[in-house]
Amino acid sequence: MPEQLKIMVSVTNPREAQDAMKGGADIIDVKNPAEGALGANLPWITRSIREAVGESDEVSVTLGDMPYLPGTASLAALGASLLRVNYVKIGMLGPKNMEESLNISNSLVNTFQEFKVNAKIIIAGYADYRYYNCISPLSLPKVAAESGAWGVLVDVKDKNGKGLFNFLSFEDLRTIVEESHNLGLIVALAGSLGKEDIEKIINLGADIMGVRRGVSFSKEGIPTIDRNKVEDLVNAVYPMDPSV
Repeated sequence: MPEQLKIMVSVTNPREAQDAMKGGADIIDVKNPAEGALGANLPWITRSIREAVGESDEVSVTLGDMPYLPGTASLAALGASLLRVNYVKIGMLGPKNMEESLNISNSLVNTFQEFKVNAKIIIAGYADYRYYNCISPLSLPKVAAESGAWGVLVDVKDKNGKGLFNFLSFEDLRTIVEESHNLGLIVALAGSLGKEDIEKIINLGADIMGVRRGVSFSKEGIPTIDRNKVEDLVNAVYPMDPSV
């Protein structure tokens, strides 16, 4: 486990990335919410974000809310790795069971091994999985560990006024975190989280807290990263995290 909770801020363009970085974000997460909770952004935008933040900052990228298409997922992951990212996340929307989830996760891990890719694979599931007939996030640790992925992410697919804690109990989330850590995996939690959720995330023992709306302001009806809100969130972590 890391020594302290890391803050991952999801951004859509270089300006947001710079604001998140200046606010103290530990990980810049490139996504396109218009394509879904884990919507993939365009390659040239991802490249421009990497260039904007520099090589010393950690960058993650999402492959999308992926259907059960192992070949498509593997090729997308390999393409994403060319953009000098540290983490590649895949949303397990299509897989309906353990076998399908392992197939798609194995395909990504095997691809990275075959092509000697250094980026780490994160297997992502959805707290509101019951509405989409996809795999339960409680199964993510086993999928990630058996395939050789680096960690798991639990997010919310439909953030229509509800967040992570509306769909999964504290006990279920603790089970995911503890099982993941016992298997040597890192755990990221996201889903309409904000400053008010920091204490719960730390008490759960998560490694990474993912945010976007909680550190945004509305610009013409579109959420846009607010550097001051990022800084406020990051500063709020330190007094609460006993490992700091």
